[in-house]
Amino acid sequence: MSSILNTVFCSKLSRFHNWNNNKDANRLRVPTHSVSTPPTLSLTRRRLTVRAADTDTNEVKSKAPDKAPAGGGSSFNQLLGIKGAAQETNKWKIRLQLTKPVTWPPLVWGVVCGAAASGNFHWNLEDVAKSVLCMIMSGPCLTGYTQTLNDWYDREIDAINEPYRPIPSGAISENEVISQIWLLLLGGLGIAGILDVWAGHDTPTLFYLALGGSLLSYIYSAPPLKLKQNGWIGNFALGASYISLPWWAGQALFGTLTPDIIVLTLLYSIAGLGIAIVNDFKSIEGDKALGLQSLPVAFGAETAKWICVGAIDITQLSVAGYLLGAGKPYYALALVALIVPQVVFQFQYFLKDPVKYDVKYQASAQPFLVLGLLVTALATSH
Repeated sequence: MSSILNTVFCSKLSRFHNWNNNKDANRLRVPTHSVSTPPTLSLTRRRLTVRAADTDTNEVKSKAPDKAPAGGGSSFNQLLGIKGAAQETNKWKIRLQLTKPVTWPPLVWGVVCGAAASGNFHWNLEDVAKSVLCMIMSGPCLTGYTQTLNDWYDREIDAINEPYRPIPSGAISENEVISQIWLLLLGGLGIAGILDVWAGHDTPTLFYLALGGSLLSYIYSAPPLKLKQNGWIGNFALGASYISLPWWAGQALFGTLTPDIIVLTLLYSIAGLGIAIVNDFKSIEGDKALGLQSLPVAFGAETAKWICVGAIDITQLSVAGYLLGAGKPYYALALVALIVPQVVFQFQYFLKDPVKYDVKYQASAQPFLVLGLLVTALATSH
């Protein structure tokens, strides 16, 4: 991870096609006609500034700013780190935005599922305190680290798709971003070590899980591997990070992590792959510009949306079949009952327009998916 500190402070962006000569540094315009001179992006020690090439303003039509709030964005969205966020100058609010708190709940829930699957969690003060500390490690610390790191290495793509985000807009300096990455990483690893001592582990299982997850996050976002460049590998790695790793942490904290649980949760991570694809649709423009082979880019939006829902639904049905074969028909039936509303919302929102309804679909369908995770965890604990 030390390579983060060696990030070059002056870099050039040569992959962008077209730019508008706009004096407002907080807005980047993507023209509909090509121009001959590529733009440059300069990182100073305190501020990131985008300089656009000269072109005919009459031939330019902005696309990216349509996704940004025109001075009337939501402060609530800003704190959650989702699109439609208000522009903010308060550095602590900007730092929180970079960690994307909206992404924490699946990790927190994963810890709950792991604790439930262990069969050794008890509702006493010590176990509750352990689980809360494990949730802080998985959510705010290591997920916050992952999201900040991803935004840092995605600053070129965000300059196309979401130029109003904190890093490409210059609302936060590069030194402040890098210091946040290190603080969250070391905080998460430190908490993992404390939990190992608290749980009496001879082998620091939680520390190894946290370290492995952090490394996975790094190679997912950072060159030269940058797993997210490949839609299949990158999205599966993301799904495993959101489903398998927190489950393993919760189960290892209170019990024993067994091979069958590792296989089952990795299978469930295929559903996480589908969830990850949902977020790729809004980045098609930037992914194409920078050569990232997300599934919507590789297969087209129409095919990719069916791959997405297929991965989510078929995975859960397979797990339901596993539970039925394991002699747990009531758990299998409960899981199927939770799949039905997900399919309904897929047809109602996502399959109609995966870009327009991505947030609404996830807010409607994902609660049923995470409840299915808990049903599976409870089934494996008996």
